[in-house]
Amino acid sequence: MPEVFQYAVLQVVPSIERGERLNVGVVVHARRLQFLQVAVHLDEDRLRALAPDLDTDALRAHLDGLERVARGDPAAGAVALLDRSERFHWLVAPSSTIVQAGAVHTGLCDDAEALVARLLHELVR
Repeated sequence: MPEVFQYAVLQVVPSIERGERLNVGVVVHARRLQFLQVAVHLDEDRLRALAPDLDTDALRAHLDGLERVARGDPAAGAVALLDRSERFHWLVAPSSTIVQAGAVHTGLCDDAEALVARLLHELVR
């Protein structure tokens, strides 16, 4: 039976003033399936076109940290120790950092892993 899920697209915003964004990942949460995952794909060529001076190593480290928070990795800090729903809300909360989550959307899914792959392909790649 399909389960409810929520997702948001992660975007890099190199310059708030310019308003340009590049989709770099998705956050997917299905509470009843006990599922939370961040999946990332960073297209460095597109990113360089928007922000040639952006420190991509620092960006990758930031995105890796978000993936570790979603997994509940204790090395990712105190927020990674929160329950899944709290971690999802932390991951998609408005932020002034260079990585921002878009609006949260809902839907139904049978297979959360397949959903993550589909959303990453359709919305990021």
